[in-house]
Amino acid sequence: MKELFKKYKIVVRFVVLFLGSYLLLSILYTLYLKIAINTGYFPDYFTNLVARQSGAVVDSFGYHAQLRPYKLEEAVLLTIDNSYSVSIVEGCNSISIVILFVSFIIAFSENFKKTLVFLLAGTVLIYVVNILRIAILAVGLYKFPEYENILHSVIFPGIIYGMVFILWMIWVRMLKPKTSE
Repeated sequence: MKELFKKYKIVVRFVVLFLGSYLLLSILYTLYLKIAINTGYFPDYFTNLVARQSGAVVDSFGYHAQLRPYKLEEAVLLTIDNSYSVSIVEGCNSISIVILFVSFIIAFSENFKKTLVFLLAGTVLIYVVNILRIAILAVGLYKFPEYENILHSVIFPGIIYGMVFILWMIWVRMLKPKTSE
């Protein structure tokens, strides 16, 4: 057994770091959600912030966005020109995606400074792209409601998860040892 651990040390290290950081961050996020009820922001601070920023982006596109709490779904409704467009729930705030991204980067961590810089840059990029994604989705659903299923279920999740995958590939390539030929 000891020989197996020695032989697959890199794989074991990756799995332990990935699962450990993923579980720790997920537990911390779950605790945040439990105490977020008392912050004065509905449904929680980050989801509320994402909704407000997405609404501001929709406004910058030349539409009139309005936000209002929707208690039934624990969401913020983002309407455009008084027509229902999207409900922004906790899952739309990109925190779960950031947790997945961070866990992978930590599992493949190199030196502290390089890892920290990439984590910060990647997290900011994911957050910004998520805001743009929600704003574009809201306008897309406003203009083309008949395409709701494909826009919400396929195209826009593909954008955010595809970008995370690309960031992971960039990170792995940055770690690749330089060969001198």
